[in-house]
Amino acid sequence: MHPVIERVTQRIEERSAADRQRYLEQMAAARRKGPHRGALSCGNLAHGFAACGKEDKGELRSLTRANIGIVTAYNDMLSAHQPYHDYPDKLKAAIRDVGSVAQVAGGVPAMCDGVTQGQPGMELSLVSRDVIAMAAAVSLSHNMFDGGLMLGICDKIVPGLLLAALRFGHLPFVFVPAGPMPSGITNKEKARVRELYAEGKVSKDDLLEAEAASYHSPGTCTFYGTANSNQLVVEIMGLQLPGSSFVNPGSELREALTRVAAQQVTRITDLGTDYTPISEIVTAKSIVNGLVGLLATGGSTNHTMHLIAVARAAGYRIDWDDFAEISSVTPLVTRIYPNGDADINHFQRAGGMAFLVRTLLDAGLLHEDVKTVAGQGLRRYTQKPEMENGKVVWRDGPEKSLDTDVLRGADAPFSDHGGLAVLSGNLGRAVMKTSAIPEGTEIITAPAVVMSSQHELEERFKAGELDRDCVVVVRFQGPKAIGMPELHKLTPPLGVLQKRGYKVALVTDGRMSGASGKVPAAIHVTPEAVDGGVIGKIQDGDLVRLDALSGTLDVLVESDALEQRAQATLDLSDSHQGMGRELFGVFRTNYSGAEEGACVLFSEQ
Repeated sequence: MHPVIERVTQRIEERSAADRQRYLEQMAAARRKGPHRGALSCGNLAHGFAACGKEDKGELRSLTRANIGIVTAYNDMLSAHQPYHDYPDKLKAAIRDVGSVAQVAGGVPAMCDGVTQGQPGMELSLVSRDVIAMAAAVSLSHNMFDGGLMLGICDKIVPGLLLAALRFGHLPFVFVPAGPMPSGITNKEKARVRELYAEGKVSKDDLLEAEAASYHSPGTCTFYGTANSNQLVVEIMGLQLPGSSFVNPGSELREALTRVAAQQVTRITDLGTDYTPISEIVTAKSIVNGLVGLLATGGSTNHTMHLIAVARAAGYRIDWDDFAEISSVTPLVTRIYPNGDADINHFQRAGGMAFLVRTLLDAGLLHEDVKTVAGQGLRRYTQKPEMENGKVVWRDGPEKSLDTDVLRGADAPFSDHGGLAVLSGNLGRAVMKTSAIPEGTEIITAPAVVMSSQHELEERFKAGELDRDCVVVVRFQGPKAIGMPELHKLTPPLGVLQKRGYKVALVTDGRMSGASGKVPAAIHVTPEAVDGGVIGKIQDGDLVRLDALSGTLDVLVESDALEQRAQATLDLSDSHQGMGRELFGVFRTNYSGAEEGACVLFSEQ
């Protein structure tokens, strides 16, 4: 193992020893109370299988066959989740073929950030993760299940499902993907049209045509944002079948993998001989593996919050310093948009997860000695699934990349460090995605242009007020302020300014996910403005220095003068009502900071 990876892993284990021990004791106690259906009264159990067929009722009466709970995030507005429409029936049939039973335990909400970008609904995006965790927990609370299948792909949905699964950590869970849509127009071309539209050089019809040619069919969006980062991370953590993340919907292999996933979870329940609960899969080592995979591929910055919350659910405490230290020794081995021109289908054809896991394992950057849903340690994930005589077989994946413009070995990477920097200074702490920014833009010192919404930037850009070197400061966007929406509307105008030759950067207590791209962006600034953060004291014209090389973020104002400044305030009532936002005041009040996972679920621990 690389000594830094080993050191960070050990530090996490030592820091978390008491929390992890308490978690494992809770999971052991939950296991002792099973099999859970045996604890139900006759009336309870009769309610639980009333809608089942005669054969399934008989199996559930016996208490010797596994009953698998399906938690689904299906809706047919999300292209990524539309393929799930018939998964429950397919999963039930596959499980029935091995003598067990499955029931749909419940559904959870699944919103599309692509639909809500720049809209009021985006202010419910981050909060939906914790709502999903709570809804999934309610779904699993009937004490009817010996294991679970989690159907979710996108942004907050997979982290939410994972948070819930870990609180039922005495059970095994397999995550079941549905795969990315085939490639449409290139993401580079889509971004070009967006920038032209921002400049007023193409019409709205032209823009819609480009967007529709990119997002064009069922399946996950093909750029490397949070959805595809989710799939990569949960697979490298051993929570999905090897090679299952990026197989297109509707293909023969996709259908077969879904069947195998269903049957595999029955083999690892407490009723079998290979009991593998999720609490034994998600350990400090597998969490570090997830971090390495994320950083080696320039994945979504949303995981600087999601993985912290996930770790906490499993009894571990990680922080941004862990991300930064791992990033410093993890090579960047992919170029997938927005870090390059390729999309996730190109990554799959270049060698995909099998080659990625192989090269990182061989470089000593991943822990091999972990449990997985496939049961054979992480080396098993260097194999890729193929069809043979109508069945899935796993064969060794490529030893070399099949397209070095997209995917490289750890011995010849695109960069010798990962795609993330952690910044600290008198503005607090922030994260910055560095994997896509042009060389020479790592350090920027420029006057601040302060605003309180992404819509304000759009107006000032169109008015020509930003044609200069500047650091755009967008505040009052944090979790306690308005739920920490993603600020994707900032990307096209800032990209245009950068192309015009201006030195520009962004500083915000909001989110950008993977979309910050080529513009240097210090995001997730904490403390946020409404929580007394210094970002709330910046004034127009203050020099702001953002330095990704030294890891600093400062407003260049004398400390005495800065301390004497009044904290800016803003009436946020318009963002606290309408579109259902008035229902979520308790979340905004109780959010932890971004570096604590921007979470409301663990206040009692």
